[in-house]
Amino acid sequence: MHEEWLRRQVKRVDENPAQKLTPILAEFKTFIESNSRVYMYFTEMWDEIPHKPIYARDPTGQSQIRDYEHMLAVLNHTFGRAPEWTDAAQAVGMVGVPMCAIFDYAMGTPSGHAAFLDPEVNKMLKKVLNEWGKYLKTPESAEVLGDHAAGWFGKVGYSGLMQVANAPYKTQHKFEDMYVCEPHKKHYGFKSWDDFFTRRVHDSARPVASPDDDSIITNACESKVFSVATDVRFRDKFWIKGQPYSIVDMLANDGLAPHFNGGTVYQAFLSALSYHRWHSPVSGVVKKAYVVDGTYFSEPLLPGDEGALSQAIAAEGISMAQGYLAALATRAIIFIEADNPKIGLMAFVGIG
Repeated sequence: MHEEWLRRQVKRVDENPAQKLTPILAEFKTFIESNSRVYMYFTEMWDEIPHKPIYARDPTGQSQIRDYEHMLAVLNHTFGRAPEWTDAAQAVGMVGVPMCAIFDYAMGTPSGHAAFLDPEVNKMLKKVLNEWGKYLKTPESAEVLGDHAAGWFGKVGYSGLMQVANAPYKTQHKFEDMYVCEPHKKHYGFKSWDDFFTRRVHDSARPVASPDDDSIITNACESKVFSVATDVRFRDKFWIKGQPYSIVDMLANDGLAPHFNGGTVYQAFLSALSYHRWHSPVSGVVKKAYVVDGTYFSEPLLPGDEGALSQAIAAEGISMAQGYLAALATRAIIFIEADNPKIGLMAFVGIG
C-alpha cells in the first residue's frame, strides 16, 4: 500500500516540478547542504537502496525517491494535506505520517541508519514535524474528514475506522456510538485533523475492567500486544536481533531506573486507525513526567541480507522495530506510584 501511495505522490510532483518549498522545508534543504556530514548521509542513502523490486523501485529499477531534493519536493506536496484515504476502490492511502513511507527504505541503508540516529538531524526533523503539526490544528486540515471517496467518513475510510474500533468483537456500533462527536454537523463536528485524531471515546464504549479492584493493571490505550518480557536486564543490547529491552536506556538514565531492574515490560502498538488517547493503567499518583528527545525514523540495522529490516518493515510497518524504538525514539516517560502497594512504582512510556 505504501509503495502505491508513494508512486502517486511522486507522479504528481514530477508532473508539477519546480514548486516552491515551504519555509521549513527550505530550511531543511539548507541544513542538509550546509553540513558536510549530513549532506553525505542524505546523498548516499538513496543510492544504497538495494536494486530489488521489493525496495520501492519503479519499473525501470529506479528508486521512487531519487535523491534528497526529490525527497523534499515530495514532502512539500504531502505536507499541504492531512493524512487521507486516496483510493476508494483499492483503499490506497497513507493514514499515518507520510514521512514513514517517504523514508521507508532509506531508513534501512547504512547512510540512512547513520542519518536518522544523528542528533542534529533529529532536531531538524522535530522542527519539520512540529510545523506540519501546526497545519493539522487548522480548519483546513479537517477537509480530509469528509464523506467523499478519499475522506475518513467516506465508505472506505469509515469502514476502516469501525473495523478497528469494533475489534475483536465485531459489533455493529456506529462512530457516534463509540466516540464523542456531533454526527449531524460537518466533519462530525471536528474542527481540525488533530481534533479528530485525539477524539474522546464514550465511557460506555470502553468500560474499565474491574474499576474497583486496584490489583488490576489495565491497558493504557487501544493497542495490540507487541511483547511481554520478564526479568528484564538493567542494560542490554537493544539494537541486536530480537531487540531485548534495556531498562536504563528506555528510561533515559533516570535516577528511578534501578528500581525496575529485573522487572517486567509490557509493550503494545497503536495503529494509525486506533483511538489515540492514553489512560492511566492504575489508580495512583504521578511522581514524575517528562518528554525525552530522541529519534523519529531510526530502525535497527541488522546483519545479513542487504537492507536489514526494511523488507519486513515495508510489509508490517514500523511496528516491527518497537523494542528498539523503546530505547531511542522520542518518548514521554511517566512514573506512577500505584495505590496498591503490591504494584508500587510503575513507569508508562509513550513512544512517538
